[in-house]
Amino acid sequence: MYASTARSRFAGRGLVSRPAAEAPRSSAHAPRGPAWAPALASRTGFHYGWIVVAITFVVLLVAAGLRALPAVFITPLELELGWDRAGISLAVAVSWIVVGLAGPFSGWLIDRVGPRHTMVAGLALTIVGTAPMVVMTTLWELNLWWGIVAGLGTGMLSLVIGAAVVNRWFAVRHGLAVGILGAGTSAGTLVFLPIMMSVTLALGWRAAVVLTIGILAIVVIPLVILLVHDTPSELGLEMYGADREPARAATLTGPLSSISEALRTLDFWLLAGSFFICGFTSTGLIGLHLVPHVIEIGFTETVAAGTMALLGAMNVVGTMGSGYLTDRFNPRRLLGIYYAFRALSLLLLPLVADPVGLMIFAALFGLDYIATVPPTVALTADRFGRRSVGLLFGWIVCSHQIGAAAASSFGGVMHVWMGDYSFAFLAAGVLGFVAAGLSLRISRGRSASTTFI
Repeated sequence: MYASTARSRFAGRGLVSRPAAEAPRSSAHAPRGPAWAPALASRTGFHYGWIVVAITFVVLLVAAGLRALPAVFITPLELELGWDRAGISLAVAVSWIVVGLAGPFSGWLIDRVGPRHTMVAGLALTIVGTAPMVVMTTLWELNLWWGIVAGLGTGMLSLVIGAAVVNRWFAVRHGLAVGILGAGTSAGTLVFLPIMMSVTLALGWRAAVVLTIGILAIVVIPLVILLVHDTPSELGLEMYGADREPARAATLTGPLSSISEALRTLDFWLLAGSFFICGFTSTGLIGLHLVPHVIEIGFTETVAAGTMALLGAMNVVGTMGSGYLTDRFNPRRLLGIYYAFRALSLLLLPLVADPVGLMIFAALFGLDYIATVPPTVALTADRFGRRSVGLLFGWIVCSHQIGAAAASSFGGVMHVWMGDYSFAFLAAGVLGFVAAGLSLRISRGRSASTTFI
């Protein structure tokens, strides 16, 4: 009775999945998933795609939290093992490069085995790469296990997975869905950093590593295995909004742009170049070096963790808001505004010396920390086709992570040479304005003639 009431209530808005009997399909698309999955969607009153988005949100949250751990561990590793900041930053840079290279690999793997198996493989690799940190004593071990193995695992759990999930499950509301998943990446900082900082202060950084491994093995992997499905057809469903946008739902069978074709276009390089700067100015610099910077200018570890938590909270708001705006406004102009706003924030950061100024910076910078993702995904889909988003956005994310690697190493080196991060922050601010200019030159639509060859 409840299910039928919920169905009549939500069907008009396209939130409810149509049962298999109502969705004409060939035998090749017969339901392969458990019978209770569509029933769960009916009881909640939502299309099952939103449940897949919710689990993917959790995966991205945990992966982002893991990638942020070096921000907590830098000072303890310096004190306990005697490593200098440049050496630790180099290991983190190796991790970001591997994370970036994992993006295209993740896209390739998704095309062959689906998002579900890719998530499980990424989570398993992350556990394998994180566990040896508990007993490591040398920098080469940090480079091997955290930099390469865990980097590959967490790199497979990037927004490339999110873009693939949205592409497979949604014919409409792409920006909102990508924004929600981007918020999962943001929430990783919000949720994990304060917890990891508290555990590190109370029990040591090794205890924080063990806690992280337990969350992955006991909570996240079972959720993925039980609830994530690769396509709506596995459950006898249609894409969300397929009844309202059949043409968009059919674009997954449209032409596929290869990486070699994309490399011959100016738009691909504009997208990759602006996203390189995105990684440089956000994840690589602020994500890694803001906490030690805050501690060095006289604040406590708790204040530093609270700063990152506020930045993460505002990022959740900003990324979801960006997804909403991307569905309604020109994503090129949104990107230009986001990068210009970020540049101003970075130029002002060296002047911040009191708690109020620090909180204002965290709030303002947090609003567009990952807000660039929904319009970048939208422009990639518009320019190269939705079938190409997994692979091409994987390469664009690779550019982002290379930028993050460059900034993590650059920040550490500048700190060693100059004694603080002021020059690094100012240089990143200038690059932010460059990214704003690049974004405004990106065209929309597959008919665009911005090609080199």
